[in-house]
Amino acid sequence: MELALATAIGLLTACGIYLLLRARSFDVILGLTFLSYATNLLIFAGGRLREGQAPVLRDGVAPTLAQHTDPLPQALVLTAIVIAFAMTAVSLVLAMRSRADNGSDHVDGHEDEPLAAQANGGEDAR
Repeated sequence: MELALATAIGLLTACGIYLLLRARSFDVILGLTFLSYATNLLIFAGGRLREGQAPVLRDGVAPTLAQHTDPLPQALVLTAIVIAFAMTAVSLVLAMRSRADNGSDHVDGHEDEPLAAQANGGEDAR
């Protein structure tokens, strides 16, 4: 199971980095989402999930490592999911506004101009 989880984390990270390096707004947003999924899985894997054990201690029971699971990884992942959702929504709104203003989905907004026009400072190449 550890191999499957490590492979999933590696694939999500690789896909996220590949999409981040592309110059399209939607690809960058999708890459950030994949990286957040990989990070959440990594935090869960580091939390050592234990089946059948309570995440919260009961009163009068002496705490030992074997009697409870650590609730911190679950709380961190829940917080990360909420923050990632909010940042994805903000990024989508910014990408839609950038496309409306620039007329292009390219990150810097200059993909459709010819290279000669960019070299001449935006003047038409003749």
